[in-house]
Amino acid sequence: MKVRIAGLEEESYVDGEGIRYAIFVQGCPHHCEGCHNPQTFDFDGGRLIEIDELLDRIKGNALLSGVTLTGGEPLCQLRSLTELARAVQGMGLTVWCYTGFTFEELIGGVERYFSADEVREFLRHVDVLVDGPFVERQRDLSLAFRGSGNQRLIDVPKTLSGHEVVLIDLD
Repeated sequence: MKVRIAGLEEESYVDGEGIRYAIFVQGCPHHCEGCHNPQTFDFDGGRLIEIDELLDRIKGNALLSGVTLTGGEPLCQLRSLTELARAVQGMGLTVWCYTGFTFEELIGGVERYFSADEVREFLRHVDVLVDGPFVERQRDLSLAFRGSGNQRLIDVPKTLSGHEVVLIDLD
């Protein structure tokens, strides 16, 4: 299975806690004003890479705390990234995911891209979800691991086991 990527950062310190392997996926429907990665908007841009190749690269770095899926919009490549996230957690690493969708939108399913069942399966393999679009007028560089005040750091396992969104406070 393959995923279309815009780029890779093999040792990122800004895309989540610890040393992370950041995968910037290609393609995004949100087109947020002031986006940090507008080159990822085009769904036909970037390049295809095999999931197995990414996993080999990740396995090759014993310093990693985990993998961060960012973009572009990771949820637009849900099936491939579910496979990747499952394997990453199987290695004992954490998975962070940035999405322009809100958690509530994801759980409801955005049928053009994924069903509610597909997203729940994916979220079972995500530790932290940074949700919501980047909103330039709420830009705040003092926030940990996010760019605007509307975005939330969600503890996904705790959220899925209860009935409300559980936030992580790193600020």
